[in-house]
Amino acid sequence: MKNLPTRLCLFLSVLLTLAFTQCQRPDEPMRPQLLLPKDKMTSLLTNLHLAEARVEASRLAPDSARAMFNQLRRDLFWRYETTDSAFYQSYRYYAVHDKDLDKIYGDVIDSLSMREMKMEEKK
Repeated sequence: MKNLPTRLCLFLSVLLTLAFTQCQRPDEPMRPQLLLPKDKMTSLLTNLHLAEARVEASRLAPDSARAMFNQLRRDLFWRYETTDSAFYQSYRYYAVHDKDLDKIYGDVIDSLSMREMKMEEKK
């Protein structure tokens, strides 16, 4: 009978430890199975931003603009041989690794700036 409180405390502590570890979020998210490489992600994001600019410049009604952007986005995913799910999972993964996303967006900005400079040279 004297061992009952000790056993009960031990049992509860083990149970609480198991429950607590099951509820914790891992510090490091799991790598998606279909993670897009950084260079492919950079190129895809660059083209998505260009598609968005093209849609904004078209001055279509909001519904038409949304439909146009969705079609352009589907075409880009097809061209890059990926899915929207793989893209969004990769984006979330890189967003958690903020240094990776900073590098990717730094490259996107550089690429868009180069395109802008080339267009201005043609004028």
